[in-house]
Amino acid sequence: MMIPLRRRLALWREYSELSNAGNIARRAFANNSFDGVLTMMGVVVGSFFVGVQDAKVVLITGVSTALAIGISGGWGAYLTESAERRNELDELEHLTLTKLRHTRIGKASRVAVIQVAAIDGLSPFFAALLVVLPFFFAALLPSITYAYYASVAMSLLALFCLGIYLGRISKENVIVYGLKTTIAGVVCLLLIYFIEQITR
Repeated sequence: MMIPLRRRLALWREYSELSNAGNIARRAFANNSFDGVLTMMGVVVGSFFVGVQDAKVVLITGVSTALAIGISGGWGAYLTESAERRNELDELEHLTLTKLRHTRIGKASRVAVIQVAAIDGLSPFFAALLVVLPFFFAALLPSITYAYYASVAMSLLALFCLGIYLGRISKENVIVYGLKTTIAGVVCLLLIYFIEQITR
């Protein structure tokens, strides 16, 4: 018997709250999106400094990197969260002398694993993909240089928006949080520039 979509979503929310997966996934989203943006910024800026003038090269490198960090994040989170949840469930079963695999607690535990793994994998992938987005349209631009500049601008904007998101969660000044995350991008740019200068 098929469960209606609305009921499925309600169950998913219930299991998420029961397992506290929502809070874990929220932290994973912020942390991994941050990693995805900065990693891809490094790829793009590094390509700029070594003189890559073919958008296809940047795209292949960028998308490959995005896939790698996405798979790494999702797969690693699945294995780690699965092991942790199984251990917690085993300990709870031992304390209560009750089999919990097919109870709401057991189902909530399995939902938590899927939810956290999905966020851990998809958030860095899409964040990284956002950074290389301008290179998909490089043929429409006067020069690939514009794609590089647009990519860096999108990176800094994404970091600022991520800071606003964190500021709202912490109920603190969103602009200050936005600037804090953006500064990380600026530091990344300066360090890459410094490396390029000393390796000439």
